[in-house]
Amino acid sequence: MSPLGLLSPGEKAEIMAINTKKGCGLGINKDQCGHIEDIGLRVGKTVEMLNNGGGGPILLRVDESRIALARGMAMRIMVEREVL
Repeated sequence: MSPLGLLSPGEKAEIMAINTKKGCGLGINKDQCGHIEDIGLRVGKTVEMLNNGGGGPILLRVDESRIALARGMAMRIMVEREVL
């Protein structure tokens, strides 16, 4: 497993875990944790990295949606890369 924030553009991966501490997240308050789920990022979902071009937010495809996510949050979401 590796953090979502380390995927390269074009890579697909399955969300395996959102690092938790006290039921929500490592440095993630309950509002942010709920937000992650509200935007469709849940364990078992497949995501595709669209843009990971540096220090800013990343751009993902989840289902038919494009989602911008802060890099710090992306580093707390653990994924398993899809093997081609």
